Formats: sequence, structure tokens, C-alpha cells
Amino acid sequence: MSPVQRTPSASTTIGEALAVALLSAAKGNSHTAAPAAAILWPDKDRNWQAALPVVKKLLPSLCVLGPYEPEQRSGPAIWLKAAVARVLSDAQFDGVPVVYLPGVSRAELRAIESCPRDLQPLAELQYRGVFWSQSNAKDWTLSAFLASKNGGLGLDVAQDRATQEALGQALQEGALLERRADDLKGRSITAEWLLDLMAPNPTRDLLLWMNAPDAVRSQWSAVRWDVFVKRSKVDYGLDPLADGALAAAERLARAEGKWAAAWELYRDSYTSLPNVFALLAKVQPPQLGLFPDQQQLAGYPQANEQGESALRYALSACGGMDAVQARIAVMAAEKEHSDRRGWLWARMGRSPLALALAHLSRVAELSSAAPVGQTPAELAGSYRQMGWQVDEAAMHALGSVTAKTDVEAVGVALRVLYLPWLEEAARRLQEAVKGSGGLPALPADAVTLVPGTCTVFVDGLRYDVAVQLRERLSSIGSVELGACWTSLPSVTASGKAWASPVASHISGTAEDTEFEPRVAADNKPLSGHNFRKLLAANGIQPLDKHETGDPAGQAWTEAGDFDHYGHEHGVRLARDLGTQLDQVVERVAELCEAGWTRIRVVTDHGWLLMPGGLPKTELPKHQAETRWGRCAVLKGSAHGTPLTFGWDWCKDVQVAYAPGVSTFVAGSEYAHGGISLQECLVPVLRFDRAAATGQAASVTIKSVKWKGLRCTVEVEGASPGQRVDIRTKAALPSSSLAASAKPLEAGKGSLAVADDENMGAAAVVVVLSADGEVLQKQATSVGEN
Repeated sequence: MSPVQRTPSASTTIGEALAVALLSAAKGNSHTAAPAAAILWPDKDRNWQAALPVVKKLLPSLCVLGPYEPEQRSGPAIWLKAAVARVLSDAQFDGVPVVYLPGVSRAELRAIESCPRDLQPLAELQYRGVFWSQSNAKDWTLSAFLASKNGGLGLDVAQDRATQEALGQALQEGALLERRADDLKGRSITAEWLLDLMAPNPTRDLLLWMNAPDAVRSQWSAVRWDVFVKRSKVDYGLDPLADGALAAAERLARAEGKWAAAWELYRDSYTSLPNVFALLAKVQPPQLGLFPDQQQLAGYPQANEQGESALRYALSACGGMDAVQARIAVMAAEKEHSDRRGWLWARMGRSPLALALAHLSRVAELSSAAPVGQTPAELAGSYRQMGWQVDEAAMHALGSVTAKTDVEAVGVALRVLYLPWLEEAARRLQEAVKGSGGLPALPADAVTLVPGTCTVFVDGLRYDVAVQLRERLSSIGSVELGACWTSLPSVTASGKAWASPVASHISGTAEDTEFEPRVAADNKPLSGHNFRKLLAANGIQPLDKHETGDPAGQAWTEAGDFDHYGHEHGVRLARDLGTQLDQVVERVAELCEAGWTRIRVVTDHGWLLMPGGLPKTELPKHQAETRWGRCAVLKGSAHGTPLTFGWDWCKDVQVAYAPGVSTFVAGSEYAHGGISLQECLVPVLRFDRAAATGQAASVTIKSVKWKGLRCTVEVEGASPGQRVDIRTKAALPSSSLAASAKPLEAGKGSLAVADDENMGAAAVVVVLSADGEVLQKQATSVGEN
């Protein structure tokens, strides 16, 4: 910092004003022939000692009475006298030297006869120099300097003991000298104001202390700790030393009075205060009688854990009920436990059963009626209108829990509710299929592709999951969701060819008992290699992972693998659906960025997923040529079952299907290949990339500024309805690091990263249109300066 100017300005800080006042003391000798040799700054009570680091930067001519440390401009009286005389090579400075004398009063220097021997070399300087003191010859104190209109700043300073003590503490903490003097004019400087100045966020301090009491006390200075104790007593009625952290946790849980603000701050920042939960978990909830107000228990982890235990028991008890009884029990549990989803513990992942219950209650509500219709087309229409929502709710319920005991409890209740509905829906479709002799055949012109279309095949993309995929893709383009029937049986080897744009060039033979069709032209098996050759021969580029090809033509690529994951992990697929969907969205976004204007997402089959396993049905081994979970190829001598149909690629291959949702293999949680709406009615999504509009072209990100975890984005050319978000992947709304996208107001948006564990993470700031289209993006790092 450069030496202080002699004339204070409007932006002068208190520290600078102090330096100016010190130098101005030399003007008192302006009428004499010789200038002042030094400015003596006595400070008997060491009131100003904490100001030295600031004043030393402002006054290069400041010297201090103390131990011999010439690099710090400090030394004994004899060294100071030599320094003032400018005869020392290690003490050279311009201007009048200022000599700070801690522990020394003006009176001690003036009484030369009784002056301490070690100070005597400085005594004569009082005649050649000048004291910096008040007009009444008293030493300046901080309070006097701030309040005095004669040589001080003329501020309104309360004179009570608490304020005087707080002034000294504020000086020690470095919270005062950097303040602009003009900002304090018209303000009453009181103890309360000074405490606010030293501890501007007492609520945060309180939570930090609760999180680590011993560590915080050792890290804070004595002054800051003393201020914290005072604020805690005044603001929160808590004595940190006498009451302790557990008493603080009791009051935080009640969230009454000013503790309500502490609770709200804890809700917003609990990830950075991991140990507070352990304190709260020790607090016993109050007894509220027969008709408790659940919200009075919201701050108690024990109450939430008791609720989870009670709900776990209630869901497990559904195993001994029929569907109607279980439906009533689940709806009653929903009424009792739904409030807990709004508690903090649900956000912390400590209420998984309460979260699962929201979806279970939806299964209970919707599963009271199965899809209706007499034909496959009518049943498909009914399923697409409402039925898929039962499947979605079932998957969300299973996906909400991870602990074994919770998965088992949810699985028991879900099985009782969901299995009868699945069974009835499958039975109705099977009756309709028997009546029509099978599912509708693949039309000869089923797929007509235009240039610029890339077909993305997703193995095992069930209809309800495709609805979620549509929502994710809608942020980067327009999406239409349709549906069609897959081949019978609904297995990958058969269904993948059925969904491909070269289906008309594929056929099957009676020897293909593993359901792998052939290239019609040369009768070669449709292996992966031959399939790619067939695609290329028909002008369709086969693309491997991350290949993008020529967007002017047509292409085929694959992404995601729900089927493999389901076979390997069973009900865990429900929990990890989001990860699989992200892979598909990333691939579509990658193709869009490469220039593809239309994406067609297709699949081979859906699936059934049932905790505890699908029911088993018997098929004698001697009747089956090959046996799959939900279907089997019959030997030529075997008699067909009531559900026997020809393979869609070759009707000579007779395939027997398990009735309802049963399987020929015991213990299968995940299965496909049979006849049900979930397996056979497959989604087809047509995605059109959002065109670059004039709106998008005119939007420019001017600046991205971080202050901690908060980001301020300035956008040029912003329009009403546009928003900003922070994501790890620009096209994926699910990768957002913020609580929600924020609207742009006057071209600016401010949003915060929710979890401080993301500090320093690579991210992308995106500008979104009103319908979620990404208009602009800019790379950043969370919290970067």
C-alpha cells in the first residue's frame, strides 16, 4: 500500500484518517524555525497496538519501541533515536518519523528525572519533536479519536462500557480500520453495531460451532470467540460454554424464535455441516399426545427414524393381504407419512420409504383398473392413456430405496398391488391376441426414412421409460412419442431386426430356433457383422460408439442397454434407470451437435420386473426345443399350448408363451419374450433438433462471475422467458448443479450451486429458451475467480 495522502477524501478509511491525523501533528511546530524531529505517539494502555499492521503499511516512517527487529522497523530507545537521526542504514525513510511508544505515557517522558533509564534516550525528542495527543494533552484513545470533533473524526460513539470494550475488540479483529469514515457519519456506533461488524453472520457462526465445537474454538481468535459467546447469549439465549452443543441442538430442533432462522440456514447448508445431524439425532422428540401435529416433529431425526420403522413394518405387513386390503393399508400409510417428505431428512436421503410411499400410493390408486379393450389396438390405446403410469410408479417406488430391508419392504407391498394388475392386463392382451391370431404384422412400408435421419436403437426401452426419455430430450428439441407392436416373441435377436430400417430385407427359416433371422438375399445368419453389411448395402451408415458419420445421409447406431442391466441386476434396474437414460440423451445430443437434424429412437422389446420373482408355470422339458423365460420353441411332435403362435420371421417355428406374466424359469425378477403390453407394445420416438433461430444467434454470454458457490451470469440479447442454468453436461437437465434454472432479469441471472462438494468442478453455464432449448453455453469451473 502506498503512503497515505495528507488530505483525506470521501473514500478515506478510518486507518487512512488515523495516518493523516498522525502526520498532521507535525504542523504544530510550523511556526518554529526548525521542523519537528519526530512525532511521538504514546500509548500507555496499548490501545492502538492492534492497529500497527495497517498503519505500518500506510506510514513507511513509522517506528516502534520494542525488540530489536529492524526489518519490522522496531527497536529499543537508543536504536529509535539513531533512526530518527537517520544515521542507520537499516532505517531510512522520507518525511517526519512517527515513533509509536506502547506501554509509555506522555507523562513518563516529560518527567525526565524519573523517566525509566531505557526510555531516557527518547526524552529529549519531546523538545525537538511533537506529541500526537488530544488538545487536553491526554493520549488519544480509539473512542476519543472516533468521537472528537477536534483532531478526530467527529462520529457518534456511544460511551457505555460495552461499546468501549467492543471498540477494542473490533480493532483487534481488523474489522474497523478498513471501513470508510464517511459511511459511519450519521450512524450511532454502539456495542451491538460493532458486534455485527465483527460477526456479520452470527447464525452461521452458531452452526459452525455446533458442527465442531472444539475445532472452532481453537481456530477462532480470543476476540472472535468472546464476540460469539456474547452474540449467542443475546440473540439465542444460549451460553456456549455453560449450555453446550447438545442444548443448542435441542433448540435448533424446536426452531422457535430466532432459532427458526438458524434452522432455515441449516436446511440450506447441511452438506457443509455434516456433524450437526449427529447432534440432532441425539435429541429426543417431544411427546405430543394422541393427535400430534407432525410438523412439530420435523426437526427431530429420531421422529423421522421412528416413522421409517413404522412404515417399514406397515409395508411388510402387506405381504399377508390381498390387493384390496393392501391398497387400503398403503393409502392409510400415505396419509400418515406424506408430511415427512417435506422434512429435511428426506432431502438428506434419510426418508427413502416415505419417498417410495408416494409412488406406491399411486400404484395403489391406479392399479384398481386394468387396461380395457377387446382388440390389441384398443388395449394399446388404453395402456398408452393411463396404464403406463402404473409401470412408471412401480419403477419409481423400487428406485427410491437402496437398503436391503427397505427394498424388501417396498417389494412386498408392490408385489401385492402390482402383480394382480400385471396379470390381468396380460391376460386381456393374450385373449385379444388369440382372437386375432397374433399381433399385427410389420407393414411392408413400416419405415420410410428421409436424409438426415439417424436411427438410435436402445435395447429394452420400455414404453413408460420412453416417456421419461421424451421429457429429457424435449429440452434440446421437439419429440413425438408413438408406439408399435414388436415381433413375437419379443426378444432382442428377433425384435432388433424388426425395428431396423432394413427389416424388409430380412427373413427367417424353420431352423432358426434361437430367433436369429437371416439376410433374405443370401440366407446368411443376421450376425452383428452381417447386419452392419446389410445396413451399409442399403445406404445406411452403421455407427459405433461416438461415431457421428455424415449427417447428410442416414445412419444406425446403438445406445443404452436396459436389457443387459435388467438381466444382470434385476430390481436394481429401477434404481439405475436414470443412468441408462443419461447415456441415451448424451448420444442423441452428440449426434445433434454433429449436424443430424432428426433422430429416430427405436427398441426391440420391453420387459416385466417383479420383486420376489415372476410366478412360474410348467412346460415339460421334452416338449421344448429351446426354452426362454417367457417363451419356448416347441418340438415338432409337441402339442401346442393355448398360447402358441408362429415366429413372426417364420411361421413354421412354433412358439409357446407362458400365460399371464408367468415364466418357464423359476426366480426371474426380470424377463421378456412373452405376451404383455409391457413387453410387446414398444415406443418409437421421433426427435427433431431445435433449429438455430434468430433468438439463439442473438444471445451472447457476456460474463460469468463466481462469488463462492453463487454464480452471476450476464447475457446480451436476452428475451423474456429465458433462463440460465449450471450443468455438467449442457444438454442434460438432470446434470444441473443448481436447485433450479433461474430467469434472466434485465439480462442478468443469479443462481447458486446447491452442494459445496462441487466446488472446483468443471461445469457449463447454459442459456435456455422458454421451452428449455439450449441457446448458448460457456464452460466454467464452480467457484472460479
